[in-house]
Amino acid sequence: MAESFSEFPSQLGPILDPLASAGSDRTRTADSPPVDGELSRPIRLEAASGADKYVISAEEQEQALRQLEEELDDATTSVERLNAALKEKDERKAHVLNELNRLREKIRDAGADSVVEKLMLLLRSVKALERQEFALKSNFDAKHAELEAEICELEAKASNDYDDKSLHDGLDHSIGTASENLHLAKKELAARLRAVLSLKRQLDDVPTPSELTQYKCRLAELNTNIGEKDRQTRKFYSTYNALLEIKELMLKEISLLNSINSQFQDAIASTAGQMKLIDSMEGILKGIKQKLEKMQVGLQADQKICDTLRERYVAAVADQRHSFTMSKALQNFRQ
Repeated sequence: MAESFSEFPSQLGPILDPLASAGSDRTRTADSPPVDGELSRPIRLEAASGADKYVISAEEQEQALRQLEEELDDATTSVERLNAALKEKDERKAHVLNELNRLREKIRDAGADSVVEKLMLLLRSVKALERQEFALKSNFDAKHAELEAEICELEAKASNDYDDKSLHDGLDHSIGTASENLHLAKKELAARLRAVLSLKRQLDDVPTPSELTQYKCRLAELNTNIGEKDRQTRKFYSTYNALLEIKELMLKEISLLNSINSQFQDAIASTAGQMKLIDSMEGILKGIKQKLEKMQVGLQADQKICDTLRERYVAAVADQRHSFTMSKALQNFRQ
């Protein structure tokens, strides 16, 4: 037992010191000073007068040590619980941060940043309106309490046979003050009504979503009609130009045939006439080749335009599919 207590000199010090120093005007005497090998014996501390005696036995020392050990265990358990709670809170915080980052990524991928910003602005405005409502309610409660106090005061004056003249003067003053406040409130209400009407007129000037949809549909119809008219006009011009060229070619062909018919016999009668006829035919052939080359150049230009329009059509179809996919993803995200 003595060996077990000799291992805890620092724990016994705080217990023995208060007992040894009890009473500022008392003198302490010990039967025998304690040593490490004699801790199993009782330790007696006697006052000089002999009236008070403090005895600390080994059992009490063991009980004190057990109490300290229990307190240490309780403190250790509390620290462990606090550490576990702190760790759990850290994990929950990390989980919430991860969820928040994931939600931000979804919003960014869906392209709904503007919608979220608008929602945040609306939430801030709602909070501001709630604070304003709370302030108005507080002001209303204060005014209500003030009026209740005035009513109670007037009732007390009326029940205590207060001076009628003073009472009437007070009532007149209260009525005048209330009338002025009412007049000011009416002015403020009229100003607010004017502001509200102005805002309503401004809102009426802004088209509603249904009106915007109607305008969009109507503009799309007009665009379609204008495009159709433009295509018809271009077709008519192309047909006119083609017919005009055919007419010119036919006139040239008729002129050539008439010339050949009228001068063929005279031309083949002499060598000079034959050479002249051959030169004339070569000139006609050269003109036909130039006309053919010109038509081929026009055909190539039209082919390039057709290829460009086809590429634009393919790109527009791809954009339409992408827009449809994004709108469907946004609808799924909102749901």
